[in-house]
Amino acid sequence: MLKRTPLFDTHQSHGARIVEFGGWEMPVHYSSIIDEHLAVRKSGGLFDISHMGELFITGNDALAFVNRALTNDASCLAVGEGQYTLLCRDCGGVVDDLYLFRIAETEFLLVVNASRIEAVVEWMNGLRARFEFADLGFENRSDSLGAVAIQGPTVESFIDECFSKESIARRLVDGVSGLKKNEIGEFLFDDFRVWISRTGYTGEDGFEIIGENDVMPQVWRRLLSVGHQACLQPIGLGARDTLRTEMGYPLYGHELSESISPLEAGLGFFVKLSKDEFVGKSALAAQKAEGLRRRSVGFKMLGKAPPPRPGYAVLLDGETVGETTSGTVSPSLKRGIGLALVSADIAKIGCEFALEIRGRFYPAVTSKKPLHIE
Repeated sequence: MLKRTPLFDTHQSHGARIVEFGGWEMPVHYSSIIDEHLAVRKSGGLFDISHMGELFITGNDALAFVNRALTNDASCLAVGEGQYTLLCRDCGGVVDDLYLFRIAETEFLLVVNASRIEAVVEWMNGLRARFEFADLGFENRSDSLGAVAIQGPTVESFIDECFSKESIARRLVDGVSGLKKNEIGEFLFDDFRVWISRTGYTGEDGFEIIGENDVMPQVWRRLLSVGHQACLQPIGLGARDTLRTEMGYPLYGHELSESISPLEAGLGFFVKLSKDEFVGKSALAAQKAEGLRRRSVGFKMLGKAPPPRPGYAVLLDGETVGETTSGTVSPSLKRGIGLALVSADIAKIGCEFALEIRGRFYPAVTSKKPLHIE
C-alpha cells in the first residue's frame, strides 16, 4: 500500500496531479512543470518533502559515530550548523547522500532520502553494533515528522512573518532569515516547535522546515497565505527534478548508487580523506590513487534534439564511452540538458559527443554546472 504524507489532502484540494514516487503518493505538479519551475527561479515555491527521513543520533559518542560512518568531517560543525555528506559501504559505494545537522553538543539530525530510509537504518544499526560505542542513541522519527521546503528569491522577504522572531533552543538566531546557508535553528510556529534550516535542492535561496505531522498542514497554509503577494505557489516533484538537474545536483539511484562512488559522482569535496578512519575510506583512497576510470559530467544538447533521458548511450567517434544518468529539457534554457557517467578521459568541459536516442544520434557537449547558466 502506498504511503501518504500529512499534506496529501492539501495537495488534492489544490488540484494536484498525484503519482506514485518511491512508495508514496506525491504531487508531480499543480499547474505545469514548466510554470512551477520558472516560479521558483523568479519568485518562490513551496514543496512537500515529508517523504524524506529524519534520524536522530544522540549521546556522548554521537560525534565519534557520525564521523566514523560518514564521509564529511562532522567535527567541523558547531551547534546549529549542517553539512552535505555521504554514507558509504566499505567498498566505497553509496548507501545514501544526506544532510547532517548538529542540533546540540551531543545530538545530530540526519535527513535522508525517502527511498533509502530502510537501507540507511539497517546499515547504521549494523555500524553501531560493529563499532560498539558505549553511549550512543539512535532514533528513526521518519514516520512522525513531516517537512516542507520553501525556495526562491522572494522567500527571505516574508519568512519571518510565519515563525517566532528568535530561535528557542541551543543557538540564538534573530529570525529565520538570520540563518546562514547550511545553518539550522529551532523556532516556534504558534505553540509548536519546528526545525528550520537554510538549505534546499533547487539552487535558489530558501529554507526547509521539519515538524510533527499534525502541524505541517497549518505550516503549509500559513506560508502560502503570507507568501501570496510574493507570488509563492505550490510546486510538485516534476519541477523539483528539473530544478536540481539544472543545478547538476545528484539524485540517488541516478548519479549515486552502491556501484557509483562519491568520487566518480564528482563529490570529492565532501569526502575528507584527511580525517581519521571512516567507512569506505580505504576503498575511496585507493580509487583516487589509481585514478578514476569514469566521472559524472553535465551536458547540453547542441541543436534540435528529443529530450535526453536516463539510460541513453554516450558515444565518441562511434564508441560507447558512457551513459546518461539524468536528462530533461531545461525550462530556463529551452534546450536539452542532463548528467552522464562517462570515461574519465572525456570528462572535461567542452568535449563534444553524441547521444543515441531511439536509434538516432544527436550532438551534445560537456558543460559547466549549473547547467542553466549560459
